[in-house]
Amino acid sequence: MTNRVALATSNLGKRAELEPLFKELNVEFELPSKSTLDLIRETGLSFIENALIKARAVAAATQLPTIADDSGLMVDALGGKPGIHSARYAGTPSHAERNNLKLLKALADTPEAARGAQFVCVLVYLRSFDDPQPLIGYGRWLGRILCEPIGTNGFGYDPLFFDDHMLQSAAELSSDVKNRISHRAQAAHQLQQQLAKYG
Repeated sequence: MTNRVALATSNLGKRAELEPLFKELNVEFELPSKSTLDLIRETGLSFIENALIKARAVAAATQLPTIADDSGLMVDALGGKPGIHSARYAGTPSHAERNNLKLLKALADTPEAARGAQFVCVLVYLRSFDDPQPLIGYGRWLGRILCEPIGTNGFGYDPLFFDDHMLQSAAELSSDVKNRISHRAQAAHQLQQQLAKYG
């Protein structure tokens, strides 16, 4: 596998989570320019479609193998929303605090037993922009939505997402723990296995 890999995101939180997950493969991530990312239109109807759109655009612009992440929060009581619109749930530009406030408002009358949710992550690896056989990793992290934010680690919806097995919010977990159990960790593990075999 080529060590220099473009990472199709401007989200530094995602980069910080992904770098240690690919450490064993000696991957050196390079972020594309803001102008490249600004041109991408995520018009897919699924996480995998949007991940592929981002990966192909960045691979074409950088001429590097590319990893793209598309991830989000699916809340049972909201029919799976915000889903693929998680980053911009409260509008553009993306703003985590506004997203969290909108989610809390949407669930204001929802009892604890009905606040189930899951984080979903799809990671796509393309050897080139026209790679006909992308490698794909998928992860799902089950939990529920709290009534108020707890914790200061992580980013996005982490302060509202509670893991019933760990008995902590995602924003209370250490990076080491999160990098073992999260949706992104699961997807990265699947992708690593494929890269080791096919990359």
